[in-house]
Amino acid sequence: MKTRILGNCLEVSALGLGCMSMTSAYGPAADRQAMISLIRSAHERGVNFFDTAEAYGPFSNEELLGEALQPIRDHVVVATKFGFDIDLISGARAAGTNSRPEHIRAVAEAALKRLRTDRIDLFYQHRVDPSVPIEDVAGTVKDLIAEGKVKHFGLSEASIDTVRRAHAVQPVTAVQSEYSLFWRGPEQDLLPGLEALGIGFVPFSPLGAGFLTGKIDEHTQFDASDFRSVVPRFSQEARQANMALVDVVKAVAQRKNATPAQVALAWLLAQKPWIVPIPGTTKQHRLDENLGAVELELTAEDLHMIHEQTDRIALLGDRLPEAALKMTGL
Repeated sequence: MKTRILGNCLEVSALGLGCMSMTSAYGPAADRQAMISLIRSAHERGVNFFDTAEAYGPFSNEELLGEALQPIRDHVVVATKFGFDIDLISGARAAGTNSRPEHIRAVAEAALKRLRTDRIDLFYQHRVDPSVPIEDVAGTVKDLIAEGKVKHFGLSEASIDTVRRAHAVQPVTAVQSEYSLFWRGPEQDLLPGLEALGIGFVPFSPLGAGFLTGKIDEHTQFDASDFRSVVPRFSQEARQANMALVDVVKAVAQRKNATPAQVALAWLLAQKPWIVPIPGTTKQHRLDENLGAVELELTAEDLHMIHEQTDRIALLGDRLPEAALKMTGL
């Protein structure tokens, strides 16, 4: 597996594994033992970068990852997140965010136990808390780093201005936000800013929440517990209109003897050498397919053609429901 460097200091596999879908968000939780096997299989294939969060479950995703990685803990990089207002005992989730310093510390301690480890390799603020200055958040994580409980600081869905303010207090190793051919918002301000600061970028939903695989169309039915059932960009009308984007990806895939998912991931990898996508899956064959993207080379001609054709497509629908969009800086 090829590797990449986040923030000029953290070496990880060129593709990570997003673990959220194993316990939440995309429908009912998958079989626990099957997911443990899948996580360990990913490591055997060269993946050393695993992404989770207290909010996934809540808590069950961290617990799953902690069990799966315990035998190989010293050979992997574990990223988790704080920042939502979640009761640390009951798991009850209130509306909104909570990045008060005392809450960050409590989340870190709880995460260490669930992950069965003595340090968190990359600790992201999941969403910016408008009631807590980002300088206070960065300062708290800086203290946790000094104590050895955290190794690196990250932000998720933050604006570049927020990133700059945090970075001035505690160097930010990576920023995680949605980015794919299905959502290219970070290209406007975030990516140029990160490049100037030397900060890595970790795209979540690099396959457009599955849309870029070509396996979803206007007839697809989502489970009520699948977050896509309430996302405007996944309405039946939007899916039908947005198939034009998938058609472009499919055409490239056919020409390159690859799959649409591999083309979508290879496109991301070709954007910058400090971009590390974290596609998620609950299926072994999808894991194998995704990892094949690391060896797929898109030429300058391929990339030019993709940009030229996709720039003509006006995608329909917001990427998130309105309430979720308000919690992002993008």
